[in-house]
Amino acid sequence: MEIILTKHRNIVYIQLGLLVSFFLLLYYPVIAGMIHDWEVNKNYSHGYLIPFITGYMIWNIRKELLEIEISPNNWGALLILAGAGQLIVAWVGSEYFLQRTSIIVILFGIALFLAGSKFTKKLSIPLLYLIFMIPIPAIIWNKFAFPMKLFASYIAVHVVNAVGITILREGNILHLASTTLEVADACSGLRSLTSLLALSAAFAFLVNFSRWKKWVLFLSAVPIAIFTNVLRLTITAALASRYGEKVAQGFLHDFSGWLIFMLGLVMLVGVNALLSERKR
Repeated sequence: MEIILTKHRNIVYIQLGLLVSFFLLLYYPVIAGMIHDWEVNKNYSHGYLIPFITGYMIWNIRKELLEIEISPNNWGALLILAGAGQLIVAWVGSEYFLQRTSIIVILFGIALFLAGSKFTKKLSIPLLYLIFMIPIPAIIWNKFAFPMKLFASYIAVHVVNAVGITILREGNILHLASTTLEVADACSGLRSLTSLLALSAAFAFLVNFSRWKKWVLFLSAVPIAIFTNVLRLTITAALASRYGEKVAQGFLHDFSGWLIFMLGLVMLVGVNALLSERKR
């Protein structure tokens, strides 16, 4: 019996080695292109962290995975072929998003083919988490970024007026007495929303909460990102009215972005603490 199990284990290792080699050979140019996007696209600079967080998620549930009986499923081979087909079609059409999302399809196929449905189900959230590393197509990103920056501009103008500073708005252009500011795409809040959703998803997976609390923790990133972005615009407008447009440019602008993001992270940790307190 032990000899049979050893032989079966060796076969699985050989299959895994062949599939990983096939995966790396097939996806090297796709992964290299995605890493380049992380480098040049500030909206997805968090992409470097996502594979490591996924690895930690899997390591965190390693004991539960080891307790699952391995039951290879040949449907996984079809899923691998479907992912490869998606890659080929997307490659011919130069559609990068579909090329990159096919990575997740093939990883699901490998898990199903080698370990079975129960094992794959347990891995589903860590594997789906990889979607946060894949840049959204610009045409979709802009459809969300534009209304978000209009909304943030609208709220910021009302807050600034409420504190006694005269300010007028034309779309995403803010007119102060001494200067004019433009709310660019980077200030729409979509960048911080994407990063905070990635963090809140990881938190929700790792904490020992009930399902509804996990959803509350995950979705809390949305109002937090909106609030912190409006706060950033309000402070920037208030400072620009006093010190000029220089405070809205260069180092101060970038530093305020990091500062506001850290505030959002602190608020996310605060939501986690409140939910933990409610649990106790």
